[in-house]
Amino acid sequence: MKKSLLVAAASAAVLMLSSCSPSFGGDKEEEITQKTEKSSEKAIIPKYNISDSYYKMVLPFKAGKARGLTTERLNTRLDIDEFETGLMRLAQDSFSTDDYLFQEGQYLDEDTVLSWLARKKEGSDLKKAEKEDKDFENLGLNPVLPSSGSTKEKNENSPVYLATMLEHDYLVRKDKNSIQLGGVMIGLALNSVYYYREKTGDPQQEVTIDDKTLRKEGEKIAQEVINRLRKKDNLKNIPITVALYKQASKTSIVPGNFIAKTEVKAGSTDIGSWDDVKEKYVFFPADDSTKQKYPDDAELFTRFKNAIDSYFPNYTGVVGTAMYENDDMKKMKIEIPMQFYGKSEVVAFTQYLTGEVMDYYSKNSLDVEIDITSSDGQEAVILRNAGDSEPTVHIYD
Repeated sequence: MKKSLLVAAASAAVLMLSSCSPSFGGDKEEEITQKTEKSSEKAIIPKYNISDSYYKMVLPFKAGKARGLTTERLNTRLDIDEFETGLMRLAQDSFSTDDYLFQEGQYLDEDTVLSWLARKKEGSDLKKAEKEDKDFENLGLNPVLPSSGSTKEKNENSPVYLATMLEHDYLVRKDKNSIQLGGVMIGLALNSVYYYREKTGDPQQEVTIDDKTLRKEGEKIAQEVINRLRKKDNLKNIPITVALYKQASKTSIVPGNFIAKTEVKAGSTDIGSWDDVKEKYVFFPADDSTKQKYPDDAELFTRFKNAIDSYFPNYTGVVGTAMYENDDMKKMKIEIPMQFYGKSEVVAFTQYLTGEVMDYYSKNSLDVEIDITSSDGQEAVILRNAGDSEPTVHIYD
C-alpha cells in the first residue's frame, strides 16, 4: 500500500488537512435503538465524522434493498457516481448533516423497483404477462410500447424515460436513546438518450429526448411514485424529497446532472411546485460552445496548461472537469498523467503545480483537486477546499 507524505509547498512548510479531517472533538460512539413501526433493534452512531459535508452512517451498515440496480442501469461510471453522491448533496437542503443520519434505502426492494422501471403493458402484451405470471402487477412507470408500427417508429414515439431510481433514508433522533426514520430522498434518473435495437444483433439505435419532454415526463413519474410510497405503512407520514437526474449519453466524457427537486410534506401526496437545480459538468480543454459560454474559465485553463508545458514537458496531457452551479464554477478536478523518471521529479513537479494552483485557482469558493498519475498509478494529489487558504499536498511513496 502506498503511504502518504506531506510535502513542502510553495508557501507553506507543512500543509494540514482541513475540512476533510475527522472531527475528534469529544465525539463518542453511541449505542442507540433504531425504531420502526414493526420492530426495534440496536444500532451504533459512529464516533468520528470525516467532514461536515457528509452524513454519519448508522452501523451496522445495511445495504440498500435494491442494491446494484443503479450500477446496472446507468450508462457510465461517471453517472453512477454523480447520481448517488449528488443525491446526498441535494438531500442536505432538506435533511441537515447536523440533525440526520444516513442509511441506504430500506423500503423499496429490487423486485419492486424493477417492476416500476418496466414499461406499462396493454393488449396482447398484458395478457401474455398475466398468463406467464398469475401474480403479475402492471406497475411499469415507463410508457407502453405501441402495438402498431415498425420497431423504429414505436421506440421513437414511445422511448423509455426512467432509467433507474434510488432511495436514501435519513434517520433522526426520537429521544435521547433512539432514532427513527425522519425523511426519504428519491432520485429518478432519466434518459437524455434512449437506446434500443430493432432486433437482436442489429446495430444500436438511439432516440434523443429533449429537455422539455424529459422534465415533463419526470414530473409525471414523480407524482405516481409519491402516490405509491404513501401506500406503504412506514412512509405514510414521512417527508419525501424527489430529485430528477438527467443522465448523459454513453459517449459523454462528463456526467449528467440534476435538473429539479421537490419536497413533499409528511402525510401529503401533493407536489406543489418544483425547484430548478442549475448544475452542470463541463470538460476542459474547452470546445467552441464552452469557450462561448465560459470564456474566462476556458482562457484560464489554457494558461494553466501552457504554464505546465513550459516547465515540465514529460507529461501526456492535462484535462479537467468543472462543476458549475448557476453558471458559477464550484469544483475543478484536473488530471495530469506524466512519464515517471524518478521520485525527485514527482516532488519537483508537485511543488511547482501547487504554486500554479494558488496562482490560477485561488478563488475562495472553489474546490480544486489535481491528480498526478503515471503508468504505475497515483503519484501525487493536490487538494484545496473552498475557504482554505492553503492546499493540502500528498506525494505517494
